[in-house]
Parts: sequence; C-alpha cells; structure tokens
Amino acid sequence: MNPSQDAAQLSAQTTGPVLLPGDERYDVECASYNLAIPQRPALVVGAANAGDVQVAVRFAAERGLPVAVLATGHSALPSAGALLITTRRMDGVIIDAEARTARIEAGVRWQQVVDAAATHGLAPLNGAAPTVGAVSYTLGGGLSPIGRTFGFAADHVHLIELVTADGELRRVTATDEPELFWALRGGKGNFGVVTALEFALFPVSQLYGGGLFFPGERAGEVLTAWGRWTAGVPDELTSSVALLRLPPAPEVPEPLRGRLVAHVRIAYLGTAEEGERLIAPLRAIAPTLIDSVTVMPYRAVGSIHADPPTPIPFVDRSALLREFTPDLVDTIIAQVGPGTGSPLTVLEIRHLGGALDRRPEPGNAIDLRGAAFTLYAVAIGGPDQAEAAQQQLTRLIQAVRPWSTGGRFVNFLGASDATAEGVAAVYPPETYRRLVAIKRGYDPTNVFRVNHNINPDRGV
Repeated sequence: MNPSQDAAQLSAQTTGPVLLPGDERYDVECASYNLAIPQRPALVVGAANAGDVQVAVRFAAERGLPVAVLATGHSALPSAGALLITTRRMDGVIIDAEARTARIEAGVRWQQVVDAAATHGLAPLNGAAPTVGAVSYTLGGGLSPIGRTFGFAADHVHLIELVTADGELRRVTATDEPELFWALRGGKGNFGVVTALEFALFPVSQLYGGGLFFPGERAGEVLTAWGRWTAGVPDELTSSVALLRLPPAPEVPEPLRGRLVAHVRIAYLGTAEEGERLIAPLRAIAPTLIDSVTVMPYRAVGSIHADPPTPIPFVDRSALLREFTPDLVDTIIAQVGPGTGSPLTVLEIRHLGGALDRRPEPGNAIDLRGAAFTLYAVAIGGPDQAEAAQQQLTRLIQAVRPWSTGGRFVNFLGASDATAEGVAAVYPPETYRRLVAIKRGYDPTNVFRVNHNINPDRGV
C-alpha cells in the first residue's frame, strides 16, 4: 500500500476529503467525543454522501482494511490501522408531519431531530444527551428519556439505508431483506455503514420533567426511596437516579459545585398536577439543593440529564439489574458513596419496564427486555487516572453481580467490555447465533470489525 497514492486515488472518487496522518486537517477530522480513545486511523474519509461511503467501503475491502465509522464518537473504539469514515457532513433531517416520521442522514445528532420535530408538535425517541449521534444510538436500541412510554427507538424504525461490505447501497425494511432489518436494530454497526434512517415520531410537545438534587450525604435514603417508588409509577413516567461528583467549576450551579449529589431525573408525559402528585414522595425524602422539575417544551429534554456537551476523556462500565433492593443500595453506597474517595464521576441507575418490556412487530435483536434497571458508571479523567478508575469500575461491577442479570445493554458497553465474550453477553445464545449467521451472509470477512464486534468466524 502506497498511502499517498492510494489517498489520491480515493480522493479523486469522493466529494468529501481524504486525509492521512500528518495532513493538516487530519486531527480535526478524527476528533471524537471520548478523548480517552483517540482516533488514529490509517486514513480517513469525510463522507459527504452515500456515494462517498460506497467508494470508501470498496476501497477498504479491496485492500483488506477494516472500516470504522465515526459520527460523534460517544461510544467509539480505537481505529488504528483502519479506514475511518466520518459522517458529520451527512446531516440532513426531513420531517413528514402528516405521517409522523423523520428521515435522517448518518451524521445527525439528536438535538437536530428534536428541534425539527418540535416545529410540528412531535418528538423522537432521542437520547438523554442531545449531542449523541442518532444513528448509532438507534442501532444499539436507543433508551430514551420517554422510553417507558413508547419503547426502544429501534422498535419504531421503518427503513434503513446502508452500504454493506460489497459496496452496495441497500434499502432495508421489514419486507425487503427482513433478516438484515432484524439484525441492524440491536446489532449496532456490524452489518454495514448506515447512511439514512426513517423512524416514527410521537405527538409530544411538552413534558413534566427536570431534576431533584439532594445532598450526597442523603444518597442512601434517596436511592432506597427511589427504588421503592419505581414499583408503583405508570408507564408514562420514565426516571433515573444518579450519584454525581461534580467539579468546582463555574459552569456547575453554585449549590452543586464541588460536591457529591444524588440527582433524580424525571420525564413524565402527563399533566403537571398529576406529575406533582406522582413525585411528591421523592420531594419528601429531604430538602433539595435544586428542584428543576416543571413543565418544559420537549425541545429542552436534554436539560433533564444535562450531560457534558463538549468532548471529555472517560472510561465506563455497565450492568443490567434484575431488581433494586436495600441491600443493593448498601453495596453501591459502600462502593461509591460519601467518604469512599471513589474516582467515579457518575453512577446512574435507569428504571426500565413499561413499553421497554413489550416486543415489537416485527421483532429485533434487542434482548434486555425483562431487566428491571440498568446501571451505568463513568469516570472522567486523563490517562494518569484511568487505571485507578478502571479498578474501581471493576470492583463496582463485581460487587453488584448478585443483583445482575449477567447481560449488558450494547449502547452502554464500555471499551473494556467490548471483547468477543463481552459482546456475546449482550445477547441470549439464540439471538447471538442468529446475528453471527447474518454477519456471515453480509460481511463474511469482517470488514466492519472496529466496533462491538460480532465475529462471523466465532463458533456458537
């Protein structure tokens, strides 16, 4: 391979840029949300359209290069030695208000869809963080702040356009290539580069939501009360609780600055009066530092979780939980609560159930239905802090194992768990076998392996 000659050949066939390490715009093109996993591919193609993606995939396949894809990089894995396709230039959003659907291109972020749909009084099943790429989130299932009401984002996908390992642009629906359609919704980026999605929107223009912030020293009480409270809430109420170690930074509200807090996140699709009644037991736990729960336009839904909008270095791990008991609360507090000196920045437990437990027609590869909660933990910090953070994350996951289903949610699968065994643990055996068979059919040489990889050669 002659890098300069190959890059020139590829550049002559694409609209977007083709860059090599050392080129002036290479670092900017490869920039990712997770700074702890820098992207250093052999070359990068800034795709401007589906045709660019086809050219790039064919080029990689001919030369035996793996293909990596980057929209925002919230869940990116290292791309060293790969051909990286960046999709941020593919940012089109079309809303069909009458049909209540959206068509989006590969690089779209959720806030773009939220804003476009809100103009028509509609809402997508977007991620909690509005800066997350909509395509990768949906391919991994998609757990929305209103997910208990409507289910997973992948449940409501109507059409997927993607470039497969043979360089073909395919239009995939429940009737056109139904096996591939099943696998794509839950199988992440294993089967091709998705260039466009079409999915349902919902008649939601506002919600009763926000956050209750409690002092960290009351974290045990908050976790226990929240866990008990979730047993009686309707499907229209989606919530989570997080322990946050917030920095003494000016952008953090003064009452929360530099301290440990317990943050209950609320999204209720009902009246404010009924919402107030439902969360009254939470407000009674203890005096709040901040209570931001109120009626809000849906376009402000990202303020509920208030995830960092700019790139950060982080490591993360997760688990699925069968139940949320007082003994589990004691275990969590012993691991990361007040006085532990834990390096973890966020530990969040999300309430599942409701529509998330209902299997859609046609079905898909998402198989965490039946888990009652997710646990997701994050440590933010530079390379000098990564080892201590990983050790703490490992101790935490081991400590909560008695309450775990043993499964994982692929969108929360951290880099350290993205092994062959870790990915296999995401799916029940029969689902995994089916995914492997489909992978063999569409990507037998595993071109798309810089991801949460389903290896076509894996024995099952």
